Amino acid sequence: MDRRKLDLRKARILVTNDDGIHAPGLKVLERIARTLTRDVWVVAPETEQSAVGHAITIADPLRVREVSDNGTVFGYAVNGTPADCVKIGLKALLTEPPDILVSGINLGANVATNIIYSGTVSAATEGTLLGVPSIAFSLNTFIKPDFSAAVDIAVGMVKNTVGKSLPKGTLLNVNIPAIAKDDIKGIKVCRQSSCVFQVAFDKRSDLRGIDYYWQGGNMDFSEPDENADIHALEKGYVTVTPIQYDLTNHSFLDDLKSWDWPTVPADK
Repeated sequence: MDRRKLDLRKARILVTNDDGIHAPGLKVLERIARTLTRDVWVVAPETEQSAVGHAITIADPLRVREVSDNGTVFGYAVNGTPADCVKIGLKALLTEPPDILVSGINLGANVATNIIYSGTVSAATEGTLLGVPSIAFSLNTFIKPDFSAAVDIAVGMVKNTVGKSLPKGTLLNVNIPAIAKDDIKGIKVCRQSSCVFQVAFDKRSDLRGIDYYWQGGNMDFSEPDENADIHALEKGYVTVTPIQYDLTNHSFLDDLKSWDWPTVPADK
């Protein structure tokens, strides 16, 4: 289908996330989708799957069950990862492919190197791998989320993306500041920051005296580049970052070819 001529009211939208099918952000994104079109499918993890990255389930069966809200079926819960949900949604549950996939709205920003771990982003990446234009949405808070600003942003993003074609292999990663709608400075298209999460471990002992660890830490916010996602988000902008699953360092290819590589097969 020529997406430039697609009537959004006739579009099919797949909604997913990594916080689980009962997460408030998913319910918000589902309601947004239903204001745009009647053809909305929800396929999401049965339980929270944050920070699982792009893991898929191959050693255990995937089970799918219908989930109801006030007696009305609104989606399917899958006992797997976000990438599993997208795969089984597109290949087993939906009768036809969707015109767009939306993932989120995640609690907590997915910026900088956190993108690598994000199940929210990975769900959108899987959609992109399977040829569906995809957007990952995140709200920059974990506490008492107010989705009012996110609603307007997500509606506009979906409308705009359905009307355009993303480059092959590219998805949009959108992060929304957790501030009042009137305080948002605007939308900034920016690159992914290279800031790294500073990991820390809290060592504890159980009742038998056996040590265990809680993993935690804090994000490094020292990014000086105003055109990087983490910096712009902290300044009150909605950030939109085009990301891709091609992990090749293309600028290093020629240099790497010039290395003194051993002969293959190696001399015995």
